[in-house]
Amino acid sequence: MTIFSRIINGEIPSYKIAEDERFYAFLDINPLAEGHTLVVPKLAEPEADYIFDLDDDMLADMMVFCKRVAKAQKAAIDCKRIGVAVLGMEVPHVHVHLVPLRQEGDLNFRNPKLQLAPERMKAIADAIAAKFV
Repeated sequence: MTIFSRIINGEIPSYKIAEDERFYAFLDINPLAEGHTLVVPKLAEPEADYIFDLDDDMLADMMVFCKRVAKAQKAAIDCKRIGVAVLGMEVPHVHVHLVPLRQEGDLNFRNPKLQLAPERMKAIADAIAAKFV
């Protein structure tokens, strides 16, 4: 079981943004920017670790869920747009990074990660969650 499955199951705490019956969105604890969010599918089968191993419907629905999260991020965070990245090398569970951007270089995973206090993380999560529709 991956760390993401443990987060989905509530075994590990997270700063939840949104969820439905198939997907879960939460703040990255090592963010590139305030509001950096991960979207993961809830998979009952063994976790898929490569996004293109998902069936077409799951992949399409995941992108639509990501769009809803990105709109909430954009409404809650001062940024020009939301960047999307699928790396999938760190945790063997499909996940999409949604990163608020002010400039193109903000989506560089070699940039230093932010260290945010738990209170700030909660405030950010609450602000985005309040805009999620």
